[in-house]
Amino acid sequence: MKEGECINWAELPYELMSSILRRLSSIDILENAQRVCTSWRHVCKGPEMWRKIDMRNLVDVGYTLEIMCRHAVDRSQRGLVEINIWHFATDSLLNHIAERSSNLRSLRLVMCSRITNDGLAKALAKLPLLEELEFSYCPLSVESLRLSGRSCPNLKTLKLNRLRLMRFPYESDDDALAIAETMPKLSHLQLFANSLTDAGLNAILDNCPNLEHLDLRECRSVKLSGDLRKRCSERIKVLREPFGCIMLSHVLELIYDMLHISR
Repeated sequence: MKEGECINWAELPYELMSSILRRLSSIDILENAQRVCTSWRHVCKGPEMWRKIDMRNLVDVGYTLEIMCRHAVDRSQRGLVEINIWHFATDSLLNHIAERSSNLRSLRLVMCSRITNDGLAKALAKLPLLEELEFSYCPLSVESLRLSGRSCPNLKTLKLNRLRLMRFPYESDDDALAIAETMPKLSHLQLFANSLTDAGLNAILDNCPNLEHLDLRECRSVKLSGDLRKRCSERIKVLREPFGCIMLSHVLELIYDMLHISR
C-alpha cells in the first residue's frame, strides 16, 4: 500500500474480515457491524462467526436481546460451542439453544432470574457434551444443581456464584453434596459466597479427584480447620481462600445486580 492510501475495509479477504469481526461482541455484530455494508453483512451471516456467542448486556432490553440471541444461534447452523448470557435468558430461549446446539461445550448464565428449575433441567438434558457451566446470581435449587451434574457427565468447570445477603454466615452443605455426588470430573470449581462448611468441602475433595482450581472467596462458613488446609494445599494448584481478595469484576457485578433489583 502506498503512503497516504486508505484501507478499503469492504474489500478485505473474507477470512481476514471474519477474524477481525469475531473480536466484537455478538451484540455489536448484530446491532452495528452487519449494517456497515453488503460484504460485512455477508461475513456476519457466516456460521463460523457464531461458534461463540457473547450476549453480556448492561441495559434492560431483554425482549430485544432474546430475539437477537435466537438469530445468532440459528446462524451458527448447529456449530455453537460457547454461549454467555446476562439477565435475559428464559426457559424458551434455553430450549431454543439446546434444540439447535447439541455440541455446546460452555453455557454461562449470569443474573438470569426468569429461568425456572424445570426449564433448566429440560434444556440440560439435551446438552450432554457440556464441559463448562456457570450460574452466577441465578435462582437455582439444589435439585437443579444435582440434575445438572447427572445430565452433563463431562463437566470440568462449574461456577456457582451467590449473593451474600446475610451479615452472619449461614451454613448448608446441600450445594456441596450435590456437586460431590454428580460431578466427579471437575477440575475447576468456583463457589463465590456459598454456604458450604468444612464438611461439604471435604465431600467435594473426596469425590472430585481431578480438582485443581478452587475458588472459595466469601464462603464464610469454611474454616479450613484441622488437616483440611493441608489437604487443600497438597491437592489444589490454585486456591482462593474464603477471606481472600475479591476481584473488582465480582464487586461490579454485585453492585449492578443490586441496582437492577431496586429499579
